[in-house]
Amino acid sequence: MKLFAYLLAIVCAIAAILYFTMQAGSLPTFMPGYAPGSSRIHTTHAIAATIAAIVLVVFGWIAGRSRA
Repeated sequence: MKLFAYLLAIVCAIAAILYFTMQAGSLPTFMPGYAPGSSRIHTTHAIAATIAAIVLVVFGWIAGRSRA
């Protein structure tokens, strides 16, 4: 469970970096928010992905500590 949470946190962190740094038209087509020709930065998506990454890291840390 801990490993799975950490892997998902890494994926969310990468998505957050992509959302913060790339315009909507430059995002990979499988990502939500992709809009051909758009120069908009999806700040809300980036913040949500960042929060999800933080929550998953905390969850992984707690799940790892609960084992006796």
